[in-house]
Amino acid sequence: MTRDEMPTDTPEGACGTFPVPLSILELATISAGSTPAAALAATTEIARRADALGYRRLWVAEHHGMPSVASSSPAVLLAHLAAATRRIRLGSGGVMLPNHAPLAIAEQFGTLEALHPGRIDLGLGRAPGTDGRTAMALRGSLAASGEDFPERLAELIAFLDGAFPEEHPYARVVAIPGRALTPAAGRPPVWLLGSSGYSAQLAGLMGLPFAYARHFSARNTLPALEMYRSTFRPSPDLDRPYAMVCVGAVAADTDEEARRLATSGALAMLRLRAGRPGPVPAPDEADAFAWEGDAADHLRRWLRNVANGTPDAVVDELARVQRETDADELMLTASIHGEAARIRSFELIAEELGMVVDAAALPV
Repeated sequence: MTRDEMPTDTPEGACGTFPVPLSILELATISAGSTPAAALAATTEIARRADALGYRRLWVAEHHGMPSVASSSPAVLLAHLAAATRRIRLGSGGVMLPNHAPLAIAEQFGTLEALHPGRIDLGLGRAPGTDGRTAMALRGSLAASGEDFPERLAELIAFLDGAFPEEHPYARVVAIPGRALTPAAGRPPVWLLGSSGYSAQLAGLMGLPFAYARHFSARNTLPALEMYRSTFRPSPDLDRPYAMVCVGAVAADTDEEARRLATSGALAMLRLRAGRPGPVPAPDEADAFAWEGDAADHLRRWLRNVANGTPDAVVDELARVQRETDADELMLTASIHGEAARIRSFELIAEELGMVVDAAALPV
């Protein structure tokens, strides 16, 4: 389906009894009382276990200035994760294109692809992944914005492919490492990410795979996917639409424990939206919080949007989401307190589906 990548190259049986591939979005979540180093170590452990358990891919996201997220530099983190794993695809979910020069991204991901051929994805978003002041500090000026996203995207792809028109001012500029010097090597598949119709339509018009952030905006999932599929035009990357849906998922040994973990994530998001970001609070703190008024409404929406419970209940909800959206792939994410709880959640889901494909590779 995508250039250099087919869904069928997932090892046979890797998805167990689930009808489509399952993947992971890892935010290197920082818990209250923990550290960024511990969060990154947990992400590395999750990548190793996901590799052995048969998850299709693991992506990391670009966020800045958020006390609950340690993945501020996707390319650096992906290089580390790729060296620590063997088979799983690794990528950005995503790199925020307005924050960077397209040539710099082409060089970074060209380097990753050269080091780990056939295992790298380049997912792109148009949001800054932070507040306005931090975005200005990243970019060095107020000039860059999401308004020129299509032009910057086309420029990035041209750098990756070595395909600028002869009259273009960058026609003699070459991304090294990059496909321009080694055409047979291919390039990382480019994905568009979004939670609205804008990115969905652009992905369709450009014939790119599309990843929808349902964990951000469940309400708009079906309209965005319909927009993507209805506007899709075949391209060298895809001959038909390929949609991945990202779903919040928290599995634990009991329904009560899963709900408590999911509630800790709800409180972290509530504080972030109120302008008081911090590490993900402990379940005890979330239990003691006064969930009243707007906060109670937020919690109800959050828990309705996150598949949480024992592994069988979570898998049932994931299957319902897949049927409802007709997604070609689901990506799971868990912004919860505790590195061990995050690792265990992904393990429980894989075990429920019988996804182990390389038990000998599981970390001891």
